[in-house]
Amino acid sequence: MKETKFFKYCRLLIILMINFLFLNGARSEVYTVGDEEEWNADADFVSWSQKYKFSVGDVLRFTYVKGQHNAYEVTEDTYRSCNVSSGVLAKYESGNDQIKLKQAKKYWFICNVPGHCLGGMRFSIDVKEASATSGANSTSATITPPPESSSPLNSCKSYAPAVRWSMGINLMAFGILVRLYF
Repeated sequence: MKETKFFKYCRLLIILMINFLFLNGARSEVYTVGDEEEWNADADFVSWSQKYKFSVGDVLRFTYVKGQHNAYEVTEDTYRSCNVSSGVLAKYESGNDQIKLKQAKKYWFICNVPGHCLGGMRFSIDVKEASATSGANSTSATITPPPESSSPLNSCKSYAPAVRWSMGINLMAFGILVRLYF
């Protein structure tokens, strides 16, 4: 009888470990650039990018009217000059671009529509490795502010529903496991 109970606890422990590994893997966040203001000339992207801590695996969602804006990933020199004659790493022009942050490094983004980059449609972020012990929010974001920036702050956290959904599923799975084994 004790041997059966021992194996029961071992199976539960293994299932819990798998569940926690899944939870750590699901920590990627999706950030809508500019929050509810989205990617447009009225948003303050310096303030927006400073609010969040970005980790490898997170996704930036650029939402805008196709043809009115675009999103370019660029080098630091291109970011500072807003001159895209060189230093363009990737171009996004669909109006609903999702960019997965695959490496721990500094990223620079601009809008290449004439006047938009110099008008403030640019930001940089420092993406860190995801931390298994303290989660995705233990990293830091840094920014090199553009010369002009005077838009109001934006406080919406677009990733909150996804975090709640993931946590809810994991708590429900844990509850089912506990009922099955005890």
